[in-house]
Amino acid sequence: MQIFDKEKKYNFMGVRHIFLAISLFLVLGSIVSIFTKGINYGIDFAGGTLVQIKYDKAAPISQIRETLDSLEAFKSVSVTEFGSKEEVTVRYSGSNDSLGADPGKNIAEILKDTGNFEIRMVSIVGPKVGGELRKKGIMALSVSLILILIYIAFRFEWRFSLAAIVAEIHDVIIAIGVISFFQIDVNLDTLAAILTIIGYSLNDTIIVFDRIRENIQDTKEGDLATLINSSLSQTLSRTILTSFTTLIAVVILFVFGGDMIHDFSFIMLIGVIVGTLSSIFIGSQGLLWLKFSIKDYREMLAAKKKREKEKERMRAMYEKGVV
Repeated sequence: MQIFDKEKKYNFMGVRHIFLAISLFLVLGSIVSIFTKGINYGIDFAGGTLVQIKYDKAAPISQIRETLDSLEAFKSVSVTEFGSKEEVTVRYSGSNDSLGADPGKNIAEILKDTGNFEIRMVSIVGPKVGGELRKKGIMALSVSLILILIYIAFRFEWRFSLAAIVAEIHDVIIAIGVISFFQIDVNLDTLAAILTIIGYSLNDTIIVFDRIRENIQDTKEGDLATLINSSLSQTLSRTILTSFTTLIAVVILFVFGGDMIHDFSFIMLIGVIVGTLSSIFIGSQGLLWLKFSIKDYREMLAAKKKREKEKERMRAMYEKGVV
């Protein structure tokens, strides 16, 4: 489906400085937020307890919060609706070491005056396990970025690789900045959201880079900014359609998905928008910063093609027994 005129060339690089300024503002704001407000690690990474409770009627969330907040052991408690009005989840940073061997029984005793309910699930993550999960989460992000760097360097050229990594880091910093600013709990769901954003943004960036590489070979255009404008214009319909349909799904999850995936869908919502803009204005612009040379790239491709032809010629000679 073609939304924009494929033959029309939009001047994306002409307004790149405006979007660069917006990106710098968002990145610097995110870094300031991370260092001033910090990261709010959830139960998965900091350790704690999650109890799922189902009432026989609408759960009295305010009463539950007041009851638990009055106790010292539940000062950091989070009570949220889960799936329906009858079900709630209670999250707190304590573990069974501080709140008894059976947290579910403990909670049931404390909330006995709030109505008829049953404890559906109790999940406990110790501080040591949380620390290990945090390290593995950081490692997963680092390894994914390194593998992306290697893959793109192998498939394209090292400047493409660095430009893509700059775009990925740009997206990750802004996503973490949003998490920090809104004090969203960092847990396995948020980590999954960040990794999904990396994959989504990278997919968009590679499609644009692929078109740039094709245009380098198929056209005689010598100006890099003009060639990037042509490539972005040719892929613009695909980029907008993909982003729009993804946004529809994410918005539906955000509005109707319930509290358990609310944070995930919110981070994805920001990530899809930022990832789309970065693939258009940051990744492509990176080639200009890194002084990518069309002439040198064409010479490299010509030399590679010559080597392949020579190999073919030598193989044919061996097969005929000439050599």
